[in-house]
Amino acid sequence: MTGKFLGFPRGFLWGASVSSHQIEGGLINNWSRWEIENAGKLAKDARNSPWPREGVLKKEARNPPNYISGLACDHYNLFKSDFNIAEKLGFNAFRFSIDWSRIEPEEGKFDQKGLDFYLRYVKELIAREIEPFVTLWHWPIPLWLEKKGGLESKDFTLYFVRYASKLARLFKNKVIYIQTVNEPEIFTSQSYLLGRWPPGRKNPFSYLKVLKVLSETHKKSYLAVKKVSKKFQVGIAKNNAYFEAYKNRPQNKFLKLFAKWWWNDYFLNSIKDYQDFIGLNHYFHYRIDDGVISPGEKRVHSDIGWELYPSSIYFVLKDLLKYKKPVFITENGLADYKDKYRGWYIKEILKNVYRAVSEGVDVKGYFHWSLLDNFEWAEGFWPRFGLVEVDYGTQKRKIRKSAFEYSRVIRNNGLDD
Repeated sequence: MTGKFLGFPRGFLWGASVSSHQIEGGLINNWSRWEIENAGKLAKDARNSPWPREGVLKKEARNPPNYISGLACDHYNLFKSDFNIAEKLGFNAFRFSIDWSRIEPEEGKFDQKGLDFYLRYVKELIAREIEPFVTLWHWPIPLWLEKKGGLESKDFTLYFVRYASKLARLFKNKVIYIQTVNEPEIFTSQSYLLGRWPPGRKNPFSYLKVLKVLSETHKKSYLAVKKVSKKFQVGIAKNNAYFEAYKNRPQNKFLKLFAKWWWNDYFLNSIKDYQDFIGLNHYFHYRIDDGVISPGEKRVHSDIGWELYPSSIYFVLKDLLKYKKPVFITENGLADYKDKYRGWYIKEILKNVYRAVSEGVDVKGYFHWSLLDNFEWAEGFWPRFGLVEVDYGTQKRKIRKSAFEYSRVIRNNGLDD
């Protein structure tokens, strides 16, 4: 016996997200160089990590080539067949990113081949009646920009605005939705505070400086893109977490307020007058107790050790009501090699999204991370986030069972409670 049918609003966008560096292959940028320099160290460090637990994944994680993106999923050559899979699954939207190094491999010199590729990319989506959802920057930068200091360069914002304006002119009258930057707080903390990603800084002052740079960069890019066409809807992709104060103890509630303000609200508040929508990326639930912030209960976890706690997205969405903006869930997913939890997780997440919608949150779409298994940054290839399994040796695709479960939700524009 089925329960109540949870129907989503008419015109709701359903799809998945990808990023260029993680799937395209053949890229030359600051990240690809960093991978080669650090592959051996990352493989060695994996021996001391509790994740992954699967034997086959452990073997991959301890192998240096795992950490070099190389050909990745060869999506650069296979994007049409990948779009055919998206169409088969019933997607009406698809989020992707542009690789800056393809567009501007030399300072101030825009490469026509790169521009033509992404224009073809968008046209192929439109031909399948799939709404393109563009992210201009998902972390790697061109080598010439790295030499100038990267995001700490005094002219970074100037360079980015020029790049954003070029793409806005390219996509005018073809694309509606543009996200300028992806997860500024994740990138800055991993790259400039913890030193786990390029450029490998461990400097709190650099961290704060770059966070401010990205805020200013977004605001100026927002204005530049809207100057090309007011039809563009512009936002960012923001990673927000659910912070829970254990047993509502006063000290836990105080720390929760601070953690939520800094991690969830600070950046969004800094750009609140420069966004047409909020792109929410959501993965994490944290429990706060006696001054300690820990990653939830971990009753159920993904292959990468992240807790699977579907109700957390409800609380994060409700908290976004204060911004009075439409919300697109631009990333949400899990590493699940055996496809054990993905179908359950998607449906439980969507039940909680429906709950938020029914209580007034203007959620316009859901993009699962990710369409394909892909290169997961400092973890490399072993975490499998894809609705579609990728054999990296042959580049063959296999649609997972969970993808068909998601497809049924899409075709019904809802699911049973």
